[in-house]
Amino acid sequence: MGEIYLTREGRNNLLAELEQLQKRKPQIQDEIARAREHGDLRENAEYHAAKEALTNLMQRIAEIDSKLSRAQIIEELNIDPNKVFIGVRVTIKDEDGDEYEYSIVDEEEANPNQMKISIGSPLAQGLLGHSVGDKVDVALPAGNMKFEILKIER
Repeated sequence: MGEIYLTREGRNNLLAELEQLQKRKPQIQDEIARAREHGDLRENAEYHAAKEALTNLMQRIAEIDSKLSRAQIIEELNIDPNKVFIGVRVTIKDEDGDEYEYSIVDEEEANPNQMKISIGSPLAQGLLGHSVGDKVDVALPAGNMKFEILKIER
């Protein structure tokens, strides 16, 4: 697995989630112990649900640990501030004159409701490496669209 890119905020969010999950682990382990006291485990739904919850929790903890160990903090990288890259906020205009502002982030931080798009999204891929004033043709699932890059901010 390669490096991933996170903003400081994204890294802090992962650390906070990890802390919450680690606090939840003993609670689930207690639930398993209580359910085990009820006897026959083959037909004990409470036991199986708690075991599944613990498995899911441990998988998420491992996933976060892995991401944090591979994370590069975007603000610490030497990236050309005049080009679209991960960690920038870019303002674009479509052919109809409508303007949109997106932050380009890693998959972990992507949230369309907050106008944060993944670096792997078709739109971000089409904008990468371009500068203010560039007109780009982007292949989107709905078809090709042309955009003009109006502003790039870090």
